[in-house]
Amino acid sequence: MNCYATNRNWSDRFLPEIKQLIGGHLLETSPDPFDHTEATDLMMLDARDMRVAARVRRPGYARRYPHQFTVRSAVASGRQTELSKIVNGNGDWMFYGHSSADQSCLESWSLIDLRAFRAGLIRNSVNQSQIVMGDQRNPDGTRFKWFDVRSFPSEPPLVVASSGAASDH
Repeated sequence: MNCYATNRNWSDRFLPEIKQLIGGHLLETSPDPFDHTEATDLMMLDARDMRVAARVRRPGYARRYPHQFTVRSAVASGRQTELSKIVNGNGDWMFYGHSSADQSCLESWSLIDLRAFRAGLIRNSVNQSQIVMGDQRNPDGTRFKWFDVRSFPSEPPLVVASSGAASDH
């Protein structure tokens, strides 16, 4: 099995838990007029598709890098990566979680607004801001860019929601 398939199979085991965690952030109570006239108690946050990227880190990273999230920036094959897709305007949110030590559930997580992420990057390059970031290279040729959530502008907020565990800012 290739590296992508192995990693995908490992991370996909967390999708049911991820769906449960972010579902409450996609729905809101409808205003009274909708309830009174249209039998509507809950509404989607946006009236369009919400595209959510999901990344789950293996055990140990939450404690070592409590305020960072990473996005794949290069692969040995040269194919398009998450970072280029996000920078090109794809995706609305990114679920960023950390596996528990026994890899049976998520230890901590954050829901990141990718529009705020892109806005932060644009302002960072224009204003010479202070987003703290760096590059990490893995032995297999994969590269990641890491970002410190604490260094992003407060508006618009980068983190939509979080578990309140070590990975939060």
